Amino acid sequence: MTLVPTFATPPGFLGLPLRDAGAIAIAGVPLDLGTTNRAGTRDGPAAIRRASRMLVDGSHPTTRVDPRALPLADVGDFTLALGDLQASLALIEQQAAQHEHLVALGGEHGISLPLLRALAKRVGGPLALVHFDAHLDTWPESFGQRFSHGQPFFHALEEGVVDPRRMIQIGIRSPVEPEIMDWTRSRGVTVLSALDVHDTSPAAVAAKVREVVGDAPAYLSFDIDALDPAFAPGTGTPEVGGLASWQMQAVLRRIGGLDFRGMDVVEVAPAYDVSEITALAAATVAWEYLCRAG
Repeated sequence: MTLVPTFATPPGFLGLPLRDAGAIAIAGVPLDLGTTNRAGTRDGPAAIRRASRMLVDGSHPTTRVDPRALPLADVGDFTLALGDLQASLALIEQQAAQHEHLVALGGEHGISLPLLRALAKRVGGPLALVHFDAHLDTWPESFGQRFSHGQPFFHALEEGVVDPRRMIQIGIRSPVEPEIMDWTRSRGVTVLSALDVHDTSPAAVAAKVREVVGDAPAYLSFDIDALDPAFAPGTGTPEVGGLASWQMQAVLRRIGGLDFRGMDVVEVAPAYDVSEITALAAATVAWEYLCRAG
């Protein structure tokens, strides 16, 4: 690979050239039709790709994996239906089905539902889910709408594409109606609040993830607002009291070996970012995942 200054890294994720397919596909999903507060996540994929130039100077410091040596392809951005949320979700599912292992750069969190649908069909059954977020995203509706970035895991659980006994949510701390929390827990979902994470250690959190997921085929969904706004201000629904970026890294580095089949990192809204720190955090989530996958 030709060595260039960091600032001159090509615009694909980790400087990858755009091409149609790879064993692990990186795809942008620039959707923000279902956001309920600040819009702007349509610009997330481009910002994450640009920030990823900071991660091309060598291998991972602990796993010694250089993800650029993996069979990666940046396949560009998925096609969406302008102004039509339901049609966009259908298009996302169709395009995701074309890739065996997909790393999706969001976009709002609503993209997780079609990505999970496509992957569950591919593996032939429900998935385990490791979900980092400030919000449960298990509301049956938001402001009278059944599909937004607050519903993906309600539908995923109702449709059986996620096994609730194999689902763990990490970093939860937003205001929530008690019946929504009760419904989520009653299905068998494990919920770790941000305070739970702060009161224990990354090693303990990772051990709980391993206990819940077991050997099931798994999916990682990382909403960047799982991080405290001090570390990720560039998002549409920031919530104080979140995880620090080092906690995120420490947990992700301890869950290698799980049978992950895909992931997304979502809700980066660069118009509200400061010095690219949110976009860099999101790029680092994907990089840590790829280094673990290697």
